Amino acid sequence: MHDIIVIGGGIAGTSVAARLAPHAKVLLLEAETALAYHASGRSAALYESNYGLPTTVALSKASSDYFHTANGGYLSPRGLMITARVDEFDAFQKDSETLGLEVISPTEALQMLPILNPEKLAHASYHAAAWDIDTDRMVQDFARELRAHGGEIKLGAPVKSIAHNGAGWVLETPVGSYQAKLIVNASGAWVDEIAKLAGLAPLGFTPLRRSMARIPAPGGHDVSTWPMFFGVGESWYAKPDAGSLIVSPAEEDPMPPMDAWADDMVLAEGLARYEELVTEPVTRIEANWAGLRTFSPDRALTIGFHTDAPDFFWHAGQGGYGFQTAPAASQLAADLILGQALQLDAKTCAALSPERFAQ
Repeated sequence: MHDIIVIGGGIAGTSVAARLAPHAKVLLLEAETALAYHASGRSAALYESNYGLPTTVALSKASSDYFHTANGGYLSPRGLMITARVDEFDAFQKDSETLGLEVISPTEALQMLPILNPEKLAHASYHAAAWDIDTDRMVQDFARELRAHGGEIKLGAPVKSIAHNGAGWVLETPVGSYQAKLIVNASGAWVDEIAKLAGLAPLGFTPLRRSMARIPAPGGHDVSTWPMFFGVGESWYAKPDAGSLIVSPAEEDPMPPMDAWADDMVLAEGLARYEELVTEPVTRIEANWAGLRTFSPDRALTIGFHTDAPDFFWHAGQGGYGFQTAPAASQLAADLILGQALQLDAKTCAALSPERFAQ
């Protein structure tokens, strides 16, 4: 009998399980044969604390110290730039203000990103306060912390049924039957499905596909020092990655929970939008993939106990912000579960609570 079973081995579930392990007997169940297989393993891996809704920004900013200092830090410099054509000024201005970027001249932008097309680029903004995250090390460090405090991880263990008896929950998987007093539902795109298995009302989460393509370094450039750069309205983005460039159409296409793959037409359309602002055409794709970014009905993360079941806890709806919010989000979840003092303000905690959907 465990005190807590966490369902889902992405960054959300792994970080929560690690936070809880010093205080309880914890089991982490992951359906796949590796941690961080789905959305967490397909992340753009950027820490930009101004990116997202106010609640997301609050969690991201509260995570800053952890990212910079825990286990030697997980960040390396990247920077962020927004690029725009002459007819996109209003959207450009809005995006720049939201993210806290400084307007720079097209000449300055070209110095940082020499493939930008001077005939198309009319507006640019930039700041250095955006970092690459060492996502794999972060997941593995949380897993190591979980195990160091006696926690267990079961891989290849999709939950097939959930029942409630007098002592708590009974979960059936292909690798065994497990019991716990509390379930933490951190199963990403499958969170509503897990709630249904437990006989509880789903909250209406929507998995949205986002595709990526890895292309060779444009023009043979050394891209290692380039910033991540966006089209206005997040119509596409590009980011250096291991000597290549990853480009995303930044689509949000609703999908059922699944092992997602890129749509060729959507990818081509996104690459065409990227090509409008650069001088180097895309001639070859090295690889492509997709992940599901899962959002609640109001697109904010959902962290808290189910309104009808005090032994069922939601840690869901990370969307595209799972890594950048994980340190503070997992701490909030642990504080709520353990009855500890909350480190975030009451307004933010209320805006993240599942209770907002019962009102």
